[in-house]
Amino acid sequence: MREFSYQLYSSRNFGPLPDTLAMLAEAGYSMVEGYGALFADDDSVDMIREALDTTGLRMPTAHFGIDMLTGTPDRALAVARKLGVEAVFAPYLAAEDRPSDAAGWAAFGKRLAEAGKPVVDAGLRFGWHNHDFEFQDIGGDDLPIDLIAQASPDIMLELDLAWVAVGGHDPVDWIGKYSDRILSAHIKDIAPKGENADEDGWADVGHGTMDWPAIFSALDRSSAAYFVIEHDNPSDDRRFATRSLATVNALQE
Repeated sequence: MREFSYQLYSSRNFGPLPDTLAMLAEAGYSMVEGYGALFADDDSVDMIREALDTTGLRMPTAHFGIDMLTGTPDRALAVARKLGVEAVFAPYLAAEDRPSDAAGWAAFGKRLAEAGKPVVDAGLRFGWHNHDFEFQDIGGDDLPIDLIAQASPDIMLELDLAWVAVGGHDPVDWIGKYSDRILSAHIKDIAPKGENADEDGWADVGHGTMDWPAIFSALDRSSAAYFVIEHDNPSDDRRFATRSLATVNALQE
């Protein structure tokens, strides 16, 4: 049986974090995934630790910006240790910082590997979380995601399946290609074209266009250890959290 986590970014526009964690525990989640803005200062981290202890939730994975990983690696590791994080994922590259050719992406891969070295040396896992831009054609045989993966075997992947689809690719194909490099998967759904405009075109898991039976079958043949439910802009995070968990649990019955 897969155990599902919840990316807390999905609830950033709603109530205080302790209330969100209580809601998620009540809904049946056992894990959550943190993200950089939650770790702004030590008081915030202390509050998260207390709320995790109160609800019994764990935070085995978290997103840390590459600037934090390179600029203040000791603090990033201290936060990870305090919260029980096992795997750190760098999540994003701003548009103005994205390379435009293969050489640039190869150089970024090396930069990412260097950013992850203190994490790996500390005994944690490290990886990259994709969006759609890593799947854009830049000429040649390799896409940016390939060049990132080629930079170091220590760079694992947190494959955001919906962003792969938005990038014009079949997630099942990419799960197969990198089956031994996928450490985590973001379980996210896409609304049918023209629907859910108020939610930026995303959908509750199982209520969109993603082929979850095929995707989970492929994930079962991969090295994925974490399965993180996410929605980039839900209008109701409780609805999203509960309906999505019900869907993925039903697929295991």
